[in-house]
Amino acid sequence: MRFDENARLDTSHVDDLRGSRGGRRGRRVAVGGGGLGVVGLIIYLLLTQLGDGTELGGLGELPQGRSADTSQAAANCRSGSQANTQLDCEVVAVVNSLDDYWSAAFAGSGIAYRPPRTNFFSGAVDTAGCGSASSALGPFYCPADHEIYIDLTFFRELETRFGAEGGPFARAYVMAHEFGHHIQALLGTTSRVRPGETGPASGSVRLELQADCYAGVWAAHAESTPTESGQPLITGITQDDIAAALDTAARIGDDYIQSELGGGQVDESQFSHGSSAQRERWFTTGYETGDPARCDTFARGVDLG
Repeated sequence: MRFDENARLDTSHVDDLRGSRGGRRGRRVAVGGGGLGVVGLIIYLLLTQLGDGTELGGLGELPQGRSADTSQAAANCRSGSQANTQLDCEVVAVVNSLDDYWSAAFAGSGIAYRPPRTNFFSGAVDTAGCGSASSALGPFYCPADHEIYIDLTFFRELETRFGAEGGPFARAYVMAHEFGHHIQALLGTTSRVRPGETGPASGSVRLELQADCYAGVWAAHAESTPTESGQPLITGITQDDIAAALDTAARIGDDYIQSELGGGQVDESQFSHGSSAQRERWFTTGYETGDPARCDTFARGVDLG
């Protein structure tokens, strides 16, 4: 996957909190309520049980004590050429593509599309609507404030701790999943799920699998979604890219995390995100159909896999 070298990046919906009070480091804070993530609470609990108190340093991290906002990202990420070489700019470019796709998908639906804000933080973050969270929680979406929060070092964790293949498209899948949660919030789907509910057919699992499906839908359209210039921002998605995204989905399934990181026993009653096979299946459903309507994991009698 590559980005159009000449494309202009839009950083107006991205805040860089690394090094600021909002993205403070040095201690693990309590997980706030209501956050929805690609891996979520299970990772926080597992790392806590394993006694891993490490707070990771950031890629391209800002100096400690320095506040940052959209102007900081704008200064660093101007074009697609930077997205091809810098991680934070890569994420900005993916955010741009996701906004462009979902804005077009909502057009004519009678429902207004409002883009989420994306926040880069380091170590820990105070959110406006979901309390405080450690980077151990993984990337997450807060329905209360309609914002996405991510410590970019999570991508390194995917490769080192989880053994994922990694790469730009695998990272894009993670962001697309979080955008999926925003789509659910706009459509009112999130409110149908009781917080903290677990189990293989729980509302929590259905919500996460649907977000995976929405990520696949975006992936199906990523190369044909134009920017304001009329040209696609993303080109060159290969089958290897799709395989890397599926590999990432498998590495963050509840069963994989429990068996590989949590002591070897799989307890389906504690599933909150779905098994590896389910997560792969629903991303594939979205990717192969390109149709958000095919992502109804809440339909009566639906086979979750």
